[in-house]
Amino acid sequence: MTQIPGASARLLPWVGPDGKPCYVIGDGTGRVSRMADNIESMQLGMAVELLDHADDMLDDDRDVTSVQLRYLLACMVEALRDVHRIARSRGDRLAAAACDGSNSPQSQD
Repeated sequence: MTQIPGASARLLPWVGPDGKPCYVIGDGTGRVSRMADNIESMQLGMAVELLDHADDMLDDDRDVTSVQLRYLLACMVEALRDVHRIARSRGDRLAAAACDGSNSPQSQD
C-alpha cells in the first residue's frame, strides 16, 4: 500500500448506517474534511446552547417536570457523545502531528 505524504486517518463526527465510526484519509484539506469541520463546529455550538438551557432550567423558580428533565438529559447525552468523538478525533490528529514532527494539526476551531 502506498503512503500519501501528509495523509492520516481522521475520525469523522458521524457514524455509518451500522453505527460504526467513519474515517477519512487525507491531508485535512479535502471536501469531506471541510464538511467534518463545519459539523464539529455546529455540534460544539449546540452543546453550549444545551448547557445554557440546562442552566436556565436549574435557575428557574417554577417547577420543572420530569418529562422536561428526561428530554434535556437525552439531548445532553447525545451532545456529550458528539463532543467526546470530536475530542478523540482532535487528540488523534494532534498525536499524529507530533509523530510526524508537524507543529499543528490540520484543523482548529
